[in-house]
Amino acid sequence: MRQILIVASLLAAIVLFDGCRQKERAYFEKEIIFPEEITPEQKIKLSAYLTPTPQQYAWQQLELTAFIHFGMNTFTGREWGDGTEDPSVFQPTDFNAEQWVSVLQKAGFNMLILTAKHHDGFCLWPTKTTAHSVASSPWRGGQGNIVREVKNACDKYNMKFGVYLSPWDRNARSYGDSPAYNHLFIQQLTELLTQYGRIDEVWFDGANAEGPNGKRQIYDWERFYQVIDSLQPQSVKAIMGNDIRWVGNESGLGRQTEWSVTPLQPDINESIVEENKRLGVSPMSEDLGSRKLIGEAKALYWYPSEVDVSIRPGWFYHPEEDHQVKTLAQLVDIYYQSVGLNSVLLLNIPPDTRGQLHEIDSRRLIEFGDYLSYVFKNDKLSDGHNAWRAKPGDFKEFDMKDGDPINTILLQEDILKGQRVEVFKVEGLIGSEWIKLGEGTTIGYKRLIKFDDCTPSKIRVTILETREKAAMKRVGAYFAPAIDDSFNSMPISNNPSGWKVIANDPFTLDMSKTMVIEGFTYTPDPQKESVFAYTVEISNDGKNWKEVRNNEFANIKNNPIKQRVMFKQQVKARFIRFQSLVGIDGGNAPFAPTQIKILTK
Repeated sequence: MRQILIVASLLAAIVLFDGCRQKERAYFEKEIIFPEEITPEQKIKLSAYLTPTPQQYAWQQLELTAFIHFGMNTFTGREWGDGTEDPSVFQPTDFNAEQWVSVLQKAGFNMLILTAKHHDGFCLWPTKTTAHSVASSPWRGGQGNIVREVKNACDKYNMKFGVYLSPWDRNARSYGDSPAYNHLFIQQLTELLTQYGRIDEVWFDGANAEGPNGKRQIYDWERFYQVIDSLQPQSVKAIMGNDIRWVGNESGLGRQTEWSVTPLQPDINESIVEENKRLGVSPMSEDLGSRKLIGEAKALYWYPSEVDVSIRPGWFYHPEEDHQVKTLAQLVDIYYQSVGLNSVLLLNIPPDTRGQLHEIDSRRLIEFGDYLSYVFKNDKLSDGHNAWRAKPGDFKEFDMKDGDPINTILLQEDILKGQRVEVFKVEGLIGSEWIKLGEGTTIGYKRLIKFDDCTPSKIRVTILETREKAAMKRVGAYFAPAIDDSFNSMPISNNPSGWKVIANDPFTLDMSKTMVIEGFTYTPDPQKESVFAYTVEISNDGKNWKEVRNNEFANIKNNPIKQRVMFKQQVKARFIRFQSLVGIDGGNAPFAPTQIKILTK
């Protein structure tokens, strides 16, 4: 009966759209299921009336959220534990959840998501489902509860709280016995959702492997959803949930065309898997909402993007990465390419073995928050908050306040009236001439456009293509000061200053003179196996060598982006040697000159 009513309402809506355009018609919250008889053009028309749920809209407005990876891996130095770790290893020396939350609040973050359980199965609360938890550790004499203390700190500082509960559990004996493990998982989920007050996001990934019985676990996602919806109805279900989707990378990059309206759904059952395959869509797809894709879809969903990335190379704390914390410039760039591309940023900050955010990370976060606050507190437009409607070709001009330079434009649609803009451009009146400052495709909740410094007297925004009339909510103009990056990267392939490669495996470089070296970058080649474990040595004569780095590129297989490695202190050397110990797939993966840049002062 419900399906019949949906089809009937859709058909009635189409008639109204085609017959009368003077009034806004009903909106469709979160999903539209298309009847077979409508045309691709009618589907596109209806897509303009799809809107978020109140929970999704509240989540989108958060903009900055924090991921906290803390657990057994913090103390073993690993990224993925295997579930055999001794709980006695977990012993923070000076745990302080309030330190986490106060730093995050100063930096402008609005929600904290805690890894209540990672793949090793170690639970950060005293669960009744397993002995592999804080209750078996010496921390707080076995009476501690990380989840409780973090939630209390969030409540004290008025910060929203979410949990990551890994479905993959390498410690649970029942894993692989699908009914038994699903029952255990639901017990854990129920504990988290009933004992700690309000939970605003539940974060699942899709990690899955064989259990100890050799069988692959089949997750009962629909039951998991039912538990969340019944116990915490205001919460959004993320990644393998059907409220929030993964952007498709762990690099902090949104799409230039980022549609929240998409036929994509998480692969939680066979019918969804088949439909995603038929359409050729996945979280990694470049096209998730084009007219062509909508025309082929059987249903559409409001399914916005969350961009997750770590402030360090790894997701858990490793002391050797203390000099690899992302720079302010990198974090600001990530902000523009996540929040500024119709997404929410989920930035991971891993606490150290004390149980505190490291001083380097804390300083960087507060610098980040101070920078964003400085940039966006001073809107240079006098009338950018006036809402307006735009059909294709419509434009609106805005007056600058005081003639100050600008280099950033902010655009927002009222997504409670759908996401509709397909193409836009922004111009500035400089002297007597309109100069194009930027252009783009989707806008959605927020779009940031960067351009060279200029001092226009007016700004003009033109909406070139839309799906029905666009509901523009806001336009802003700002000046973002340049951020100085004190390191110079020297690309070896350009042969600077007579540098010579004197051996390929191990890769050995003669820089022709003594250099002050801060570190290096390594960029994976998608056509070759990447380096995983490596050593770096230096020499002044090419004969006597000293090791300055012995480490791994954590998570490079799942996140094949440029790796920035800073040495613990500056070194002086004429020769530098990079030895690959093992590749990401266990093979031989030597360094190549085109993949390395030396960081010098």
